[in-house]
Amino acid sequence: MAKRLIGIMTISAASMLALIGCDNGVDTDTTSNKTAALNGQTTTTPESSETSSVNSANTRAPSIVDWSAIATNEMPAELADYAYPFALDSQNVRDYADYFKVDNTTAQHNLTVSMASNEALSKVLDQLNNSYTSHELTDGEKIELIIHTTSDIKASSYDYVFEEDFAKGLVLPIVIQPDGKKSEVEPHGGSEE
Repeated sequence: MAKRLIGIMTISAASMLALIGCDNGVDTDTTSNKTAALNGQTTTTPESSETSSVNSANTRAPSIVDWSAIATNEMPAELADYAYPFALDSQNVRDYADYFKVDNTTAQHNLTVSMASNEALSKVLDQLNNSYTSHELTDGEKIELIIHTTSDIKASSYDYVFEEDFAKGLVLPIVIQPDGKKSEVEPHGGSEE
């Protein structure tokens, strides 16, 4: 029992140290000054590095999601003979079709894609850091993942092809909307003012 507790405490301590090392609060001006110094250049700034990084964050062009970083090597599947994990006449598919007023084939496809969407979402979120505000999956005839961000991310879109077995080869259109929209989900207790 004591050995197990010591093992758990060791792993916890190592995890904390790893997380501390992943601090994203790097001062970009200091990094560029070090790079310039290594290249034999000298730079001087009259502002403090804190003020300088705040000003550069407010004036720089919007970042672009690097879609090549999330791309898979999968080819889009042929939908006509795709082996979906849900039977076309299953209760889940019929309930989805009834609720969203779509045919069973669309319901079968959308249900599978929506359940697999975290594969794509997690890859995009890795790039957005603090710029992510919320996301939503559209239902109906056309399913797509809409990711809402702050204005420092440029609007774009991409067709993600799933690589994990559950939805391998299916395509999820992803749309980046830099509108700052927050989730409309109410807390469990409701909001009373």
